[in-house]
Amino acid sequence: MNEKSLLRALPESSWPRERLLRVGEKNLSDQELLAILLRSGSTSQNVMELAGSILRSVSDLYRLKELSIPELMTFNGIGKVKAAELKAALEFGRRVTIAKQPKLGQVHSSFGVGQTLMEHLRGLQQEHLVALFLNTKNEVILQKTIFIGSLNQSIAHPREIFKEAVRISAARIVLGHNHPSGNPLPSKNDLVFTKRIRDCGEMMGIEVLDHVIVGEEKYFSLREENYWD
Repeated sequence: MNEKSLLRALPESSWPRERLLRVGEKNLSDQELLAILLRSGSTSQNVMELAGSILRSVSDLYRLKELSIPELMTFNGIGKVKAAELKAALEFGRRVTIAKQPKLGQVHSSFGVGQTLMEHLRGLQQEHLVALFLNTKNEVILQKTIFIGSLNQSIAHPREIFKEAVRISAARIVLGHNHPSGNPLPSKNDLVFTKRIRDCGEMMGIEVLDHVIVGEEKYFSLREENYWD
């Protein structure tokens, strides 16, 4: 019986790759995740059985990474190429685990944010809405342009901002956008949009610290100008 036949003996909903696509990687067992990396088993056992036999051969997951290529090749269904691929996946996972989140500076004041955003946004011919995503130490972990266009209800929607904040586990947000006219005074749309974002942030537990509007020669901070109460 070949690999496909062995797998077809199981309900398709139990196939590890299909389960990952349906329920997400965090809900898969160690055996299922290893089976996805292995991709296939042998003529005598399907990939889930092969993954299970490998895991049973070690006392814990830490020991799995210590298996050498010759040791991996002792399992029926693992040749030199598959053993090398598995070692590469384990090493890549180790490097991702120890990688540090990049920091793009630290927010100390609205003045500092204003100066930074003026460098990025001054002189642009369209409005660009930028979000600075911060951790609990007010370090900038991501700066991203969210929208290009006027800040009206149809274009600027909070979900795009907070979807990104949740994805990277940001604790706080600073917003900034430019006025191509050169006048940084907030419009009615700017104020309505800012209140909407702040209200959403309060509900989600993600604080919105400020909204800075960039003009040609100066910026306008809604927090500094007491629009934040």
